[in-house]
Amino acid sequence: MDFRLTESQNMIIEMVKKFGELHITPNSLEWDNKQHFPLDVFKKLGDLGLAGVLVPEEYGGSGFSYLEYIKVIEQLASINPSIALSLAAHNSLCVGHILDFASEEQKKKYLPSLSSGVFLGSWALTEPNTGSDAMRMKCVAEKKNNGWVINGTKTWITNAASSNIIVLLARTGDLLDSKGITSFIIEKNNPGLKVGKKEDKLGMRSSETNELIFDNCFVKNEDIIGAEGEGFIQAMKVLDKGRISIAALSLGISKGAYTAALKYSKEREQFGKQINQFQAIAFKIADMAVMIESSELLLNKACYLLNNNQDFSLSSSIAKYYASESAVKISNEAVQIFGG
Repeated sequence: MDFRLTESQNMIIEMVKKFGELHITPNSLEWDNKQHFPLDVFKKLGDLGLAGVLVPEEYGGSGFSYLEYIKVIEQLASINPSIALSLAAHNSLCVGHILDFASEEQKKKYLPSLSSGVFLGSWALTEPNTGSDAMRMKCVAEKKNNGWVINGTKTWITNAASSNIIVLLARTGDLLDSKGITSFIIEKNNPGLKVGKKEDKLGMRSSETNELIFDNCFVKNEDIIGAEGEGFIQAMKVLDKGRISIAALSLGISKGAYTAALKYSKEREQFGKQINQFQAIAFKIADMAVMIESSELLLNKACYLLNNNQDFSLSSSIAKYYASESAVKISNEAVQIFGG
């Protein structure tokens, strides 16, 4: 495996860095305080081709691989994790699900608008009482008049309030039957769809997270992704790739915290010298650097396996676990370096 950054990766890093300096950093604190999701910024990211990073050019996307995609999320997360989270949910979950499993007609209908940033996408799996235990979902779709009527609630849905397209997982069969769940594409203007309460989160506050309520929401048969009963298997495969996104997001958070802490440790002086010259601080910085390097190696391995059509499920899980745990530890250590 070649660890050198490709020309495309270097271009993406520089592009996202400049975009962040101009459009994100000056407003990040205000957005966070007001819990404001800057939809206009998302659309500008779409103008750069970052709303359809993985989508082939024939559908209006940028046609990059996961090696490029993780650099988009990582670099954006080092600037503002909230924006990176919303973009990752759009690309990995909604767009990724349609790209991997939708019909050719559905791809041509939805991917160009999603890839350009004209449409924002969300992905609805989680319910108030079912997260990882997806087979116990209570959101039900029942056959009726050449279509389906959906009733139920989804919660903790990223981009829910502003999204134009929702990929929904609903139960169409027996409880606990892995072949009893089906995926649907639902458009925002469906009269049976309502946006519920917005979550008041501790972090990621400029990434909107809402409840979605389906009240006799009618969809046509042609809105099914794949075939009836394939939703659970599709979702598990989508989440395998999504874990790579979260690992990249976590790595970006780690790098952002590390960079800020390192810079401060070189500026702050106590007892006549920079605080990074004290072992207590130097050891923290060294540990942070090791965790970042390890996270990046695990992330690159998962991407390498994915790009080479090898089984990446375990590697993506390990990368997500280690990178996310490291992000928390590094952020906490950064706070301590800044004075606790």
